[in-house]
Amino acid sequence: MGGQENLPVDHRLRHMQPLCRLAGDQLVLLASRAERRRFGAGQKVVERGSRDGLDYFLLSGSVDLTAVDGRTLTIAAQSDQAANAIARLQPRMFRVTAHQPCEFLVVEQDVLNQLLRQAPVTPVSSLSAAHTGLLSRGGDESEEHRLLMEFYGDLRVNHVTLPGLPDVAWKVRRAAERQEVSAAGLAEAIAADPAMAAKLVRACNGPLFRGFGDVRSIPEAVARLGVETTRKLVTEFAMREVFSSRHPTVQAAMTRTWHHARDVAAISRELADRLPGGNPEEAMLAGLLHGLGAVPVLVRAEHHVELFADPVNLDHAMKELCPDIGAAILEHWSFPERFVEVARHAGSWDYECLEATPQLVDIVIVARLHAMVGTNQNAGLPPFARVPAYRRLGGLGLNASRSLELLTAARARVDRMQQVLSIY
Repeated sequence: MGGQENLPVDHRLRHMQPLCRLAGDQLVLLASRAERRRFGAGQKVVERGSRDGLDYFLLSGSVDLTAVDGRTLTIAAQSDQAANAIARLQPRMFRVTAHQPCEFLVVEQDVLNQLLRQAPVTPVSSLSAAHTGLLSRGGDESEEHRLLMEFYGDLRVNHVTLPGLPDVAWKVRRAAERQEVSAAGLAEAIAADPAMAAKLVRACNGPLFRGFGDVRSIPEAVARLGVETTRKLVTEFAMREVFSSRHPTVQAAMTRTWHHARDVAAISRELADRLPGGNPEEAMLAGLLHGLGAVPVLVRAEHHVELFADPVNLDHAMKELCPDIGAAILEHWSFPERFVEVARHAGSWDYECLEATPQLVDIVIVARLHAMVGTNQNAGLPPFARVPAYRRLGGLGLNASRSLELLTAARARVDRMQQVLSIY
């Protein structure tokens, strides 16, 4: 078992999220209620599927996170990936094992949650300028700060209401996973939703999938598209329904987020199409899903009027919360881990996957970079060559000329997608 002892206040804690939000006296209180645990190389830290109500913050050494499919990610102390609690969502999605001798700060989630809700609105010295935008004038707690604290608290104890995948999309995904599924069987699941069936037939007769003649039935459409394309297209149609709200202001923000996701999806497809061994349809779907965490954030933000009054604050709140929430939604929807990785890391320019070959997350990160060039989000973008994912796609030989070609092809695809997905 790992060694345990009390932990004095440590300057390292002030650089961890969300501990950096706590005042000095709160950190002292936290240290009095926390433990320091040490593990030798190869020792188990936490088991996948466990619910122990604890958060593990990595102070030194490195650990291996192993997913259910056997894929492993190594995280080192003081890296960007160690800035948050390790494998924080519960039940835990990873088995955590010490890669090297390591040391953790172990905190009860209930204790940390209570401290976060009482955190001062005056930022401690370690908070960045971006965080200070979440603080209100005059010392009163802001709507933005309350939203963040609510979400941090609810997410830590799995109380965030996650959107469900629309019923027909769920049935189609499950049916498509069966090896013996036939076009007729898939068509039967789709037929339960006449609106979805009509969209699928219309898409099949559109310019993106048109064959030698029009199809007039769902089985014909599935036969032409194939099981994989049908499953992905049904999910895309369903996603458009998820990005919707009856509140005009929320809907406007949802639409902006959806349009960005649509652009990233089109560019992701073009990148994967040029990448040896790439799966264009899968990359397109990953691009479409990467910003899914915005949905519950925007729904909750509807009740925080001041948040919508300041786009900078809303943007920051979404950047803070969307990665964890998006990953939780895709886990909730039983998507493969590679899609969860995209949701969790696509917003981080510094993220570097440890797999030897380019992964789905690399494609989406580079797609986001291309999608944001030349827009009002262009400020602060890193040089392409400094983004690990861009370097990992080096086999594509990307340069200014090829990027322009890529964007031109993606723009044409977005125009076709508008027709296919009926987004006007």
